[in-house]
Amino acid sequence: MLERVLDSLAGIHGLESIYIVTNDKFYSGFRNWIDGYPAKNGHFKFNLINNGSKKHHRSVGAIGNLHLVLTREKIEDDVVVVAADNLFSESLAGFVKFARQKNAPVLAVYTIDNLDDCGEYNSIELDRSGKITFFEEKPTRPKGLTIGVALYYYPKSSLELIERYVAEQNNLEEPGRLVEWMYHRTSFYTWRVPGIWRDVGSKEKLEEANYIFARVNKIGK
Repeated sequence: MLERVLDSLAGIHGLESIYIVTNDKFYSGFRNWIDGYPAKNGHFKFNLINNGSKKHHRSVGAIGNLHLVLTREKIEDDVVVVAADNLFSESLAGFVKFARQKNAPVLAVYTIDNLDDCGEYNSIELDRSGKITFFEEKPTRPKGLTIGVALYYYPKSSLELIERYVAEQNNLEEPGRLVEWMYHRTSFYTWRVPGIWRDVGSKEKLEEANYIFARVNKIGK
């Protein structure tokens, strides 16, 4: 799954460094994988970050992991953030091209089939330019079928807002909480994911994704 995400990122011009965050339990496994993968595929410089977490209840959280990388690695540049349990059938090069033109935070969005499933993700409303006018993470009453997925672009100018969000001791677990907080404070745009997207957060969703992407690969050949 992680290699498929990297394949989707491979066409992004100027993307050179990849930071992968894992916990202490799986650090050695990822280390072994990284030692073999770059030699065979791609041009990325890999950086494996151990967040020190040993148990789930002591999890650093998705936003906490992002902040950890930004501060520990002293990053002062535009960043693309993607959850490794996302699967994309198409290149994400267009996402970064669009975001660079906007020079503003950008959230990838996708339209799903079932309104009931939106409660697992978020509820979002946009203006004609694609800018977020309303965003609610884990809504009890979703407003539509379009959701934000865990793919974000944060330009250098927005990194101070991430620092501020963390300093205010906000929720560090769910990455959508940062969007929910930030769109009130700066223009936050959206980009529609082309092709097929799937979130693989359970065994059932993994089985569904395996079936769908196996068909996509077969048709592509």
